[in-house]
Amino acid sequence: METSFEANGRLLGVDEHETGTYWSTVRPDGSLYGEGQGVLMGKGGEMATWVGQGVGTIKKDGNVSYRGAVYYQTSTPSWTRLNSVASIFEYELDTEGNSRLQLWEWK
Repeated sequence: METSFEANGRLLGVDEHETGTYWSTVRPDGSLYGEGQGVLMGKGGEMATWVGQGVGTIKKDGNVSYRGAVYYQTSTPSWTRLNSVASIFEYELDTEGNSRLQLWEWK
C-alpha cells in the first residue's frame, strides 16, 4: 500500500509543514515494513528533505504503530545538524487518520 500525506509540526524550534509519501507491505509474520520520503517547509523559508524506513504492527483496534529511522538533508542553518545524525522515530496512526510522530537524534 502507498499513501501520501501532509502534516504540520515543529522541528528544532521551527514551525513546519511537511508533505510526504510512503509505502508499506505486510510481512509473512503479520508485521509491517515501509519506506518513505518527503519535504519540510518552514514558516521562515526553511527547507529539508528526508528519507526513512521503519517496521510496524497493526494493533487489534486497527491502529498502526511504527518504529524506524529518518535521514534529513538540508542547508537551512537551524536544521543542518540533522545532516549528520539518524533521527529515530515513533509513529502512531489511528483508524480516524490522526497521527503522532516523535523524533530523537541518534548521535
